[in-house]
Order: sequence, then C-alpha cells, then structure tokens
Amino acid sequence: MFGFLVSFYYTAFYEPLLNALVFLINVLPTHDIGIAVIILTIIVKFIIFPFQHRSVIAQRKMKSLQPELEEIKEKYKKDGQEQAKKTMELYKRHGVNPFSGFVTILIQLPVFIALYKIFMVGTGFDLSRLYSFIAAPTDINIKFLGLIDMTKVSYLLAVTAGITQFFQMKLAIPPIKKAAKAGKSFKDDLARSMSVQAKYIMPAFIFFIALKFSSAMALYWTTMNIFAIVHESVVKKKAEKIVDNKGQNNGKATGNNQIADRKSSSEDVH
Repeated sequence: MFGFLVSFYYTAFYEPLLNALVFLINVLPTHDIGIAVIILTIIVKFIIFPFQHRSVIAQRKMKSLQPELEEIKEKYKKDGQEQAKKTMELYKRHGVNPFSGFVTILIQLPVFIALYKIFMVGTGFDLSRLYSFIAAPTDINIKFLGLIDMTKVSYLLAVTAGITQFFQMKLAIPPIKKAAKAGKSFKDDLARSMSVQAKYIMPAFIFFIALKFSSAMALYWTTMNIFAIVHESVVKKKAEKIVDNKGQNNGKATGNNQIADRKSSSEDVH
C-alpha cells in the first residue's frame, strides 16, 4: 500500500511539476528559474482554482451566516448535539460546505511537498524523471531578475513571503466580534484567540521556514499568497456588492409597503 502511494505521488505530482518547471526554463528566453517558478505557481493555482474558489465562497457565506449561527448557539447552548444538528442544517440550506477548506489543503499539501523536493536539490534536477519529450536543461539562470540567487536563502523573499501571508490571512479569516459579557463563553474566547494567533503566528512561521530553504520556495509562497489575496479581494468586493444590493432592494420594498399602507389608510378614512 505504501509503495503504491509513493508511486502515485511521483506520477501525479512530482514528475508533472518537475517536467513543467524544466520545460519553462528551456522555453524562457532568459532561462530565469525565478520567472519559471512564478509561471509554474500561477499554472498550479489555476489548476486548483475551482477548489480554492469554493473554499473562499464558503468562508464568505459562513461569515454572512454569523448572526444566525449566534442565534443557534444561544438557543441551544445547553444541548450541543442539537446545536450541531441545527448548524449543519443551516449550512445545507445555504449550500455551504464547512469542510471545503480542508479539501483545498489536502490538494495543496502534496504539491508543496513535490516542489520542496524539486527545489531542495537546487538546479541538480532528477533527469531520470523527465518525460521523453522534455529536453534536459543546458542553460539555467539561477539569478532571479539578475539579483537573487534561487539556490540560496534570501532574506528579502523570506520577509515578502511573511508579509503577503499576513495580508492573505487577514482576508481569509474574518474578524470575530466580541460577545457581550453575559453571552461570553470559553469557546468564543478560544475561537477569538486562535483567530488572532493565526494572523500573526502563521506569517512568522512562514518567514522562519523560508529562511531554512532555498529562495525558490519563498518565491513560490509569495506568488501563491499574492494570487490568493487578489482572488479573495475580488470575491469580497462581489459579496459586499450583493449585500448592498439586497439592502437597497429591501429598503425599496419597505418604502413601497409604507406608501401602500398610507394609501390604504387614506382610502379607509374617505
């Protein structure tokens, strides 16, 4: 079983990514491995985009359902089983999959491991894993934009990876409102604490991890974060626009009802 999983990992993740990277290095006029990493990251992000998009949409929907979730928590605070049941019913009614983020992580993890194995050896790629139609690279420019050596650690890219991770986490994790003292619970405090820690600890963790590997990994992580920031910003703006339109429509409906009520009252008087 283990042998099958290893074989599947190399066939499905490692070899396609290695061959794609070598192909990009070969076709790029400058043979810049840094630019090849950026292009490869964008290609990977577009491949997993449908899963990522579902995850982002689910997060936004869950945020909009927060008032209803709070009502359920308050109503069934003494019955955890019923609270969980009503929460899942609410998610189902609004088409929200709370586990979509977990699926995205499962997909990204083997990709990250494969890229780590590729970049770990610098430019000494495993040529035995190349497809027959992919030529072995003869000229590799390891200086990204002529400035940063992709085979060594880069403090600049490590800092950039940490900063972009912070903004990505800030967009991905919505702020948790402070509950009133009467409605405070250990669970709410824990959720708020974990949210704050995730926003600051994760970027710091990424920064220190980036200092342990070649700058190619930091560049990959930075590109991935920028893609995610743009994606989540677009989804956030669309969601806010939908909410604003709903609010305007509800306002118009309320106004029309009030006018109708006044007309009806006037007719009754006459």
